[in-house]
Amino acid sequence: MNNTDNTLFEPYTLGDLELPNRIVMAPLTRARASQPGDIPSDMNARYYAQRASAGLIISEATQVSQQGQGYAYTPGIYTPEQVAGWRKVTDAVHDAGGRMHAQLWHVGRISHPQLQPNGDLPVAPSALKPEGSQVFISAESGMVDIPTPRALEADELPDIAEQFRRGAENAREAGFDGIQIHAANGYLLDQFIKSGTNHRTDEYGGSVENRLRFLMMVVEAVKQVWPTSRIGIRVSPTGSFGSIYDDDPLSTFRALARKVQQAGLAYIEVVEDSFQGNHENGRPESVIEAIREEFSGSYIGNGAYSRDEAIERINGGRCDLASFGRPIIANPDLVERFSRNAALNEWDHSTFYGGDERGYTDYPTLEETQ
Repeated sequence: MNNTDNTLFEPYTLGDLELPNRIVMAPLTRARASQPGDIPSDMNARYYAQRASAGLIISEATQVSQQGQGYAYTPGIYTPEQVAGWRKVTDAVHDAGGRMHAQLWHVGRISHPQLQPNGDLPVAPSALKPEGSQVFISAESGMVDIPTPRALEADELPDIAEQFRRGAENAREAGFDGIQIHAANGYLLDQFIKSGTNHRTDEYGGSVENRLRFLMMVVEAVKQVWPTSRIGIRVSPTGSFGSIYDDDPLSTFRALARKVQQAGLAYIEVVEDSFQGNHENGRPESVIEAIREEFSGSYIGNGAYSRDEAIERINGGRCDLASFGRPIIANPDLVERFSRNAALNEWDHSTFYGGDERGYTDYPTLEETQ
């Protein structure tokens, strides 16, 4: 391994957290919380502890309330039992030498009345149905269509920001090292940010400034609990999951990066894989570059990178750290394999969501395969 190959494996200071390398375990929904109660279990603790050699683990998306849930078997962080379950996970990760942030999540319209309190409609910035989208509500029902959501009233938004604040507080009680705000992938905060899903005419819709207002309310809420050095955010500027889009992602996410810079957050994780080479009218300024220009904190790139692509991007100043999803599902010792440039296990897509230990804690390490 030459010197330029070393960058992925060098220590890095993220906010005020010392990481042993620049490999991040991306937030990955696995739908294996124990029932009833959507509580993290000993099996979840084993899974995360196996991957503790990553510089940072970001937890799977974790709903901040029942209203925030969009899929069966995903974990919450709003009951004492869930907090105790997460404490098992963070203790296991810390015992294995790792560091872990909790990803705080509200799905907004990507849900179903069967998952909502009192069978209510899912909520959203605007009453727009996510066409062609489905959610998993039970083993018996499987995937079902999503109904048209109810538009939130402006006076309800502080209550949802408070759900995030309590989630941040519970994450601290559960022993996490920090938090990540989930503002990506077509969920509630992303729905407010993007013009395609936010048709509001009040102070939370219309201009970019207005569409970012609720996100910044959430940021200010969690800052009451955590220092900004332990807070990050995940965004997906041109992601289309849940039939979402923005008319001008370059302007929207330049403004978002500026706001996050002003708030002093430690990092932005950017889901990039849907806009490789995305340039505005052929100009050299891409969305990624705009975020980099406006935000001086750490940039975590998430773009289905190979080992060599991650090294190349870090060396080229394109990102500071790289987050990995499917490779770290299938390779608990991904850091070791990458450092030795060794072969990787193949992942089994059929076991990604739901189930037991199979496809979860039973992938072999390099040492075990040899």
